[in-house]
Amino acid sequence: MNDKLQVIKEQVDGLIAQAIEEIKQAESSKMIQDIRVKYTGKKGELTQISKQMKDLEKYEKPILGQLINQFHQSFNEHIDKKQEQVKQKELAAQLASETIDVSLPGRRQNFGSRHLLTQTREELEDLFLGMGYQIIEGPEVELDSYNFEKMNLPKNHPARDMQDTFYISEEVLLRTHTSPVQARTMEKHDFVKDGPLKMVSPGKVFRRDNDDATHSHQFHQMEGLVVAERITMADLKGTLLQFAKAFFGEEREIRLRPSFFSFTEPSVEVDVSCFKCGGKGCNICKWTGWIEVLGAGLVHPNVLEMSGIDSNKYSGFAFGVGIDRVAMLKHNVDDIRHFYQNDLRFLTQFKGGQN
Repeated sequence: MNDKLQVIKEQVDGLIAQAIEEIKQAESSKMIQDIRVKYTGKKGELTQISKQMKDLEKYEKPILGQLINQFHQSFNEHIDKKQEQVKQKELAAQLASETIDVSLPGRRQNFGSRHLLTQTREELEDLFLGMGYQIIEGPEVELDSYNFEKMNLPKNHPARDMQDTFYISEEVLLRTHTSPVQARTMEKHDFVKDGPLKMVSPGKVFRRDNDDATHSHQFHQMEGLVVAERITMADLKGTLLQFAKAFFGEEREIRLRPSFFSFTEPSVEVDVSCFKCGGKGCNICKWTGWIEVLGAGLVHPNVLEMSGIDSNKYSGFAFGVGIDRVAMLKHNVDDIRHFYQNDLRFLTQFKGGQN
């Protein structure tokens, strides 16, 4: 090997050592690419050495070619290994900096539940079903004759003013209570075949009340009716006491105060002992120890007769529970309008019902 070839060999050996050292120091894909271009590019270090082949003897040229191949083999081996290491490092850094973790579970869906008024209605229905009552529903658009006249409220009767409602025509209106369901049921009931009548009629009712914290032009009511032989006020009081204890707590007591309803005689307002203070007096019961919860009474003989029932043989009692009102009392809701405003901050507090 002549001196010129020896010098070229030393250059190639030095070049590969230098390239390997730079490859070891590379920290990014860009640095590796720069090293590749520096040594093996069109104007790279190895290309400059290859140009010296024209100055060698014919037998020396294969020797230089072999040296260049050895350079490429060693260079590519080291650079490929380093490239894989850098890629793994860069991928780890990228995953660490990503704001979205694709391994997280999907967002949970928010599920609704029964509205508090629905929960209260179903609780009342279960209570009276357990007492042997049947649940009967009726139309919300009602005839004047069933809504008023069969409830002992003839046309132009002043008591109608308390239940002023929305009229569709002179004889068709939105019902003001669920009592029309009772009238329709009494007309069809066969006491010989079916025995005593025990029913509750829940549903939506309408009145022209001003909307405020305790009144709404639309609310929910459940009325109860029992008609049989020898029904007395004692039967009514026992039923309402059982209702109060089951719904508001076993410690509750009730009291009856005289009142007026055109379809019952005698009529009473029913109070329950305050479930917050136990009757001692607080802001809930207005410091009286009692909370008014419903109206009731013995069915007026005129109401029985207008439905084809002999008032000399049969008697009965009726009561009306405002579902909105007892829900407000039981759950300490201060404004009836909360039930109808679809505010999730309010509704999600009462997710006890089934979906």
